[in-house]
Amino acid sequence: DVREAIERATERLGQHGRSTIVFVDEIHRFSTSQQDALLPSVESGVITLIGATTENPYFEVNAPLRSRSTLFRLEPLTVDDITQLLLRGVKAEGLTIQDDALALLAQRSGGDGRQSLTALEVACALARPNDVSIEHVEAALGTSALKYGRDDHYDVISAFIKSMRASNVDAAVFWLARLLESGDDPSFIARRMIIFASEDIGMADPQALVVAVAASQALHAVGLPEAQLNLAQGAVYLARAPKGNHVAQAIWTARDDVRNGADVEVPPHLRDSHYSGASELGHGVGYQSPHDDVRDVEKVEQDYLPAQTEGRAVRRSPYYRG
Repeated sequence: DVREAIERATERLGQHGRSTIVFVDEIHRFSTSQQDALLPSVESGVITLIGATTENPYFEVNAPLRSRSTLFRLEPLTVDDITQLLLRGVKAEGLTIQDDALALLAQRSGGDGRQSLTALEVACALARPNDVSIEHVEAALGTSALKYGRDDHYDVISAFIKSMRASNVDAAVFWLARLLESGDDPSFIARRMIIFASEDIGMADPQALVVAVAASQALHAVGLPEAQLNLAQGAVYLARAPKGNHVAQAIWTARDDVRNGADVEVPPHLRDSHYSGASELGHGVGYQSPHDDVRDVEKVEQDYLPAQTEGRAVRRSPYYRG
């Protein structure tokens, strides 16, 4: 119990003048209140806290605790490291393993020693009392779940989006498959595709939004596993489509203009004038309806932006129309 450990550490510091090292494995499992309870003892020097986590500390560790810590990233084990670990594991099981089976296990471990040993344990159970063969390893890997934490979720969806943005169809489909195989919510994937269609393609290909929405609707109508085809078709279309972030830049710039504007008012000629007496207030006076002008609609000379924006950089892309 952490509370008892802190009490003993306080006594040790008071009686012997020595601080205590407290190691917390999987600290991401601690609730916010539990992490907060550690903070006073860390600040006062009663304990030296060492926390280990397989998750992203920026998501799972409280900011106050994180700001008082030094972060060390432990890199995945190399294939050689995993190989040595597996050989010790096989020896402990009293079996032998074929070279190709050992190589496959080491390569498929993803640098995760625990995952490799779990797969080895299954392979040994399948093989006993014979040598562990590649068939046993393949069967074991088929029952071994993919490593997929919260950090992986954000990393893989990022890779999926960036692959579509780069028009790399093969990579986009691969990362889509990774998301699906890892059990990610397909509705989340579909929503990201809809956002991508407007943010990264926009008017460069307006049909992209239609395709993304259709893929999302197909997902809800059909469901997995068949809907993987609809999501894959949508991802391929988005990856192959011409790219342009002009729509995104337009709304971001416009919102920035609004936030930085001081009491921006609607120009009088654009105000509502449907009620009696509106013209006496100057509302709607001077408005030119494009429908009433025989010229091209875009040639009607009329201001639509507030007067307060004059003299400021109001950047608008000419690419709105594709």
